[in-house]
Amino acid sequence: MGMAGAAAAGQAKDGGGAGARAKSRLRLQALSRQWQQPRARLRQPLRPQRARLRLPGAKLRLWLRQPLRQRPQLRELELDRELRRQRPPRARLRRSWLLYAMLAPPLALLAIFSYAPLYGLIMAFQNYSPAKGFSGSEFVGLKWFRMAMGMPDFKNILANTLSMAVGKIACGQLAAIVFALLLSEIRNMPYKRTVQTIAYFPHFLSWVIIGGVFIDLLSTRGLVNQLIGLFGASPVFFLGSSGHFQPTMIALETWKEFGYGAIIYLAAITGISHELYEAATIDGAGRLKRVWHVTLPGISVTIVMLAVLAIGGILSAGFDQILVMYNPAVYETGDILDTFIYRQGLIDAQFSLSTAIGLFKSAIGLALMLLANGLASKFAGYRIF
Repeated sequence: MGMAGAAAAGQAKDGGGAGARAKSRLRLQALSRQWQQPRARLRQPLRPQRARLRLPGAKLRLWLRQPLRQRPQLRELELDRELRRQRPPRARLRRSWLLYAMLAPPLALLAIFSYAPLYGLIMAFQNYSPAKGFSGSEFVGLKWFRMAMGMPDFKNILANTLSMAVGKIACGQLAAIVFALLLSEIRNMPYKRTVQTIAYFPHFLSWVIIGGVFIDLLSTRGLVNQLIGLFGASPVFFLGSSGHFQPTMIALETWKEFGYGAIIYLAAITGISHELYEAATIDGAGRLKRVWHVTLPGISVTIVMLAVLAIGGILSAGFDQILVMYNPAVYETGDILDTFIYRQGLIDAQFSLSTAIGLFKSAIGLALMLLANGLASKFAGYRIF
């Protein structure tokens, strides 16, 4: 009985070992099938895609020459991009026609109002006469540019334009950044939305409306001078004094646009990770330290981008505002290039001279924007183009 029991136990043990080996074999077969499925899935689309390729790029040819086992899975995305790029233009247009249709109206407006008028720049090099037209007017080269540079008031007008434009850019950017930082610290959302709405509202008003209101408020008998008189001071000629006109224009422009300009900075602030603020708080940083070491570095790229874009229009000091609010008494400090071009071209009918000054302004603005973009790339590591 002892021998028979031992033999039976041995057979049971051998049977259990065979069962374990069978389970292990089945598991290996399942793993092998799982490993081969991605290879089969990768191998299937290669033949039709290889047949459709007409002019594969160097990267795609190198990818196809590699053995199948050495091709990373991520290369499938590169192959898909190459195939999509090699589709015929008709196929791409048929696939995305709705997007192209949405893009057509703004492109048409850009072509009609921005590129088509460029043909009129030929007047800057002609003795233009409306009766003779562009083709019949005499070509005079750089005559009008030399005449503009030799005008006694041109240097003063250019200096007025630069000083007013730089003041508006600097004060506007600073006010928008400070306002965005203050708004980002408010936790009461209804109050925050109310303040935002009140600050944004002046941006949507025309300078004709704002000019009419402030001409009355800033007159010698206006509300502002009445308040000044309560303190025993004499009235201030804000819009009639050459010394006060430029600061007044800069302050009004800043008041009108700082709320709207803060929108982009608010969006940039919301993109900063809250973990950075938490880490700074754990390190003992107060509110001002968090703003200085976390918030401002986080929006530095946005500040540089907007500054570069603003420098492109540095010779545009606000034609609407100045035209509505200036007068001959402040021509010495209030006359800018845009108003000078307006008087020369539309009032005095000097079309060639006004076109030459406008082309000069655009060329200087383009050069300054390229310079600012290069400096931003060199010192801040950021460029727009």
